[in-house]
Amino acid sequence: MESEYQYDPLSQGPNTILIVDDDEMNRAILENIFSSFYAVEEAENGREGLEKLTANQEKICAVLLDVVMPEMDGLQVLHVLEQQGLLGKIPVFLITAEASDTTMREAYELGVMDVISKPVVPYVVRRRVNSVVELFQARRRLGNVVERQQSELLRQAQQIIQLNMGMIESLSTAIEFRSGESGEHVRRIHDITRFLLEHTELGHGLTEEEITHISLAAIMHDVGKIAIPDTILNKPGRLTAEEFEIMKTHTVQGALLLERIPQMREVAAYHYARDIARHHHERWDGRGYPDGLKGDEISLGAQIVSLADVYDALVSRRVYKAAIPRQEALEMIRTGQCGTFNPALLRCFFRVEEELWRMYSKKEEA
Repeated sequence: MESEYQYDPLSQGPNTILIVDDDEMNRAILENIFSSFYAVEEAENGREGLEKLTANQEKICAVLLDVVMPEMDGLQVLHVLEQQGLLGKIPVFLITAEASDTTMREAYELGVMDVISKPVVPYVVRRRVNSVVELFQARRRLGNVVERQQSELLRQAQQIIQLNMGMIESLSTAIEFRSGESGEHVRRIHDITRFLLEHTELGHGLTEEEITHISLAAIMHDVGKIAIPDTILNKPGRLTAEEFEIMKTHTVQGALLLERIPQMREVAAYHYARDIARHHHERWDGRGYPDGLKGDEISLGAQIVSLADVYDALVSRRVYKAAIPRQEALEMIRTGQCGTFNPALLRCFFRVEEELWRMYSKKEEA
């Protein structure tokens, strides 16, 4: 008995059935069959039905569509719905007395859920429509659950990333404090690296994610200084040859330190960080350290951090020196007094240096 069917779509989401039929009697019959379960909207032709469906997508849970109608027939409506991608979201039932093989085949190929012949049998059409609507509602609920779970996982992943970044910045900043710096050095190296990758051709071919990872890795370039004795790290005067050899080991020590932290290997920036820590003192002409790499043997990240490190060291006050005037520092970089750099890197750097300098100007204003 039909009255025993207790499914209540009104509590499950979209709750309106749209009946599209040019025959008033047919609409009345279908309205009588479904009005106990759904809110009902009616349209006299395909064009009106399409307009109502487009305007009320979030409310409509099923469409009962006649084939032969004026202005726009049922198959024409199906073609539009298929182009708009709505047939996968809202079930459409073709209800027609013209259920030829050709019509049925075309309707099913377009994505109609079912073809129901007129005259309709109330308990049959009700069960067929309700079953499909229930399936769509369940799929929508499942999709919402999955979306919420994905959002929660994404939120947790972002928290972990932020935690990792915080730990990385804290470690790097602590090392800067140990060497008598304010900790702003690592932040400026990050910002300069990111700016050069985002605003010059140096970053062409890199994804936003890759730029983020390289910039984060730049923060850890001097992490190996934790292994350098205070007497050398904080020496106010010039280092002796022996002391300088010990200082140079911070590159190798930094790479080894990152290798020995298991959690670091899970951080996406790890491989960039290890490379930059070891190679940010290599030089384009092969006269750097620790491996004597030259040219493009040096990674892009290490090259950029190398130049950023030199630039920041020159224009910033350190425990062992005063800040060098900006134009003098630029001339030293241009003439190779601070080592040889990739000519393409230098061109990019000098083109945007005025914008980089603003971060120092803002600091002075503050």
